[in-house]
Amino acid sequence: MRISESCAKCLYDRQRARCRNEEYLAQVKKLIEEREENDTSPLLVYRFNIEYEKRFGKTAGYAEGKRRYNDLMLKLEDRFRIRIESSSDPAETALALARSANYIDYGAMDHVDEDTCLRLLEGAVLRTEEKEVFRHLMTECSDAQRFLLIADNCGEIVLDKLFLEQLKKRFPQLQLQVLVRGREVLNDVTPEDAVYTGIDQIAEIFSNGGAIAGTVYDMLPEEARSALDKAEVVFSKGQGNYESLSGQGKHVFYTFLCKCNLFTSRFSVPLLTGMLVEE
Repeated sequence: MRISESCAKCLYDRQRARCRNEEYLAQVKKLIEEREENDTSPLLVYRFNIEYEKRFGKTAGYAEGKRRYNDLMLKLEDRFRIRIESSSDPAETALALARSANYIDYGAMDHVDEDTCLRLLEGAVLRTEEKEVFRHLMTECSDAQRFLLIADNCGEIVLDKLFLEQLKKRFPQLQLQVLVRGREVLNDVTPEDAVYTGIDQIAEIFSNGGAIAGTVYDMLPEEARSALDKAEVVFSKGQGNYESLSGQGKHVFYTFLCKCNLFTSRFSVPLLTGMLVEE
């Protein structure tokens, strides 16, 4: 997903809010202005972070927020599982919940509010116009052997686990795999978070190899690239994965909440609307 001028301005403004050092901001501006046509926002932010760490060292990170929402969702896990399994279509309900949990995003959101998160989860459903995409996803799963979920945020990953549980019940032949971030970046899921939340008990975990909040195919280690290439069904979570993976000629199902003007404009929906789209 190419970077528009409005998106470029937003990227710069966020870095300016992060740090007022003129030398650093000049380098940020240079990276934005000299970007390649197919560069994406997650890739530019990855480059910004490299420049930032050169000058100021590593930031404090999001460990507290990651643990807070992982623990909150784990605490509520059994309640969500009961809701899922008592619904008319458990896989659909689990998908809707996993998508609403995409709200837990310290990169796209200025503030992550627990009450808003719980309200979104309470009202999580697929819209009527999304049902055909969901049916096609289920059809694809019925004929597949390998299913790859590209994960996004902590907290959210607990609901992803519940979705994968339902897929395994419906399609026992599926080999479930999850692609996570290779190193700490924002509040995104790393291999350590995957183990902490227990999703490694039902799926094989792969790392994207770096601290990049997206899925840039050319930057993936060989093992992760092979998993992506061999998966008959690829299910991608979040805006960053959509921005970095869409338009690459791959057959992917994407789901996310629209959390910025770029996405609300692209899909002509209000803020925090959930999307399920197939490319």
